[in-house]
Amino acid sequence: MRALFKENIVEALVGLLVVLVATGFVVFAYGRTQAGASADGYVLTARFPNVAGVSPGTDVRMSGIKVGRVVSQSLDPSSFQAVVQIGIDKALQLPIDSSAAITTEGILGGTYVSLTPGGDPVMLKAGEEITDTSGATDLMALIGGFVNRSGDTAPAAAHAATPAAPAAK
Repeated sequence: MRALFKENIVEALVGLLVVLVATGFVVFAYGRTQAGASADGYVLTARFPNVAGVSPGTDVRMSGIKVGRVVSQSLDPSSFQAVVQIGIDKALQLPIDSSAAITTEGILGGTYVSLTPGGDPVMLKAGEEITDTSGATDLMALIGGFVNRSGDTAPAAAHAATPAAPAAK
């Protein structure tokens, strides 16, 4: 067996490297997904009209700092709004009038849930709902609307206000 190992030392080292890389990938994936979510926090609910780009594991940030992650999302069959469960770090206490918005890091950046604290002295408790929310903006619809209207140089009302030419006698 030792002779076989000495003859194939390069193959054995490459195999070991592959196993180490695969293990590193599994650890990374576990930490970035819902499976790696820790129980060191509490869950709040928020309802949004549009959650495009948000999925379980998406960051929840306040002032640009990660304070939690999206735990789950579902559709409310009565209101047709997206119901998002947000896991928040237990050290962070949010006022009851706080707001949540789905934003992006820039034109090509990722999507995240942004929290803005309110000023009420009463704090949200685990399981309660953030009522002031703002859904994701459909960037392609905004760009399409701008492009489709960019050829208009004169307002439509100006054409309607032009008096008809008098009839020739």
